Amino acid sequence: MLLHLADDQQAFPATTLALREPNGLLAFGGKLSVQRLLSAYQNGIFPWYGEHDPILWWSPDPRALFTAQSLHVSRSMRRFMATTPLRITLNHDFSAVIKSCADSHAADGCWLHSEMQHAYRELHDCGHAHSVEVWQQHQLVGGLYGVNVNGIFCAESMFQRHSNASKLALLQFAQHYFRAGGTWVDAQIDNPHLQSLGAITIPRPHYMQQLQRNQQQNHDVSSDFWQPRQLIII
Repeated sequence: MLLHLADDQQAFPATTLALREPNGLLAFGGKLSVQRLLSAYQNGIFPWYGEHDPILWWSPDPRALFTAQSLHVSRSMRRFMATTPLRITLNHDFSAVIKSCADSHAADGCWLHSEMQHAYRELHDCGHAHSVEVWQQHQLVGGLYGVNVNGIFCAESMFQRHSNASKLALLQFAQHYFRAGGTWVDAQIDNPHLQSLGAITIPRPHYMQQLQRNQQQNHDVSSDFWQPRQLIII
């Protein structure tokens, strides 16, 4: 049975109640407030819904993610990184990145609509959502954004206007994140493209156990990590 969240309800139902088909659908309703979104991510849940649909909350099983050990940089990608003039920055232009992600995926259905963009901009303003930008000189040509929760970075969407730009953003951010103490980069739902970069899948209970362990131990990357800066290609 799909559960309805009241607008003022902050608590989420247990992820064990999520549907098997469609995979991970847990609840609908509520609002996209900063506190509601933080509560969702802290409980292994994220929103995903169409512009004219009610808010839908998901927790898929299994969960796709990257670890420091699974991340895969191919030989061709290493050659590209060794010679590319593209620059990578962190938290330089969150609004431009999320707007570019929305434009890039518009043909797939309007899920990253204005309400979602506004909600994640508020999360960014509060220091919880972050962006990675890829620049060709002064032009934004790729990037990604997501939400950090206790050493797990939940990557929400990425885009590119230059070959390999989104791969560059993900791979370089992930390597910096893991070196700073991050546990996982959460890709949420598996696909062949993510697999080619080293994504693995784990059962949802395993994901929830690690998430809760990190929260109990206050495990996270340093707040200094998120200061706007250029990421050196590793």
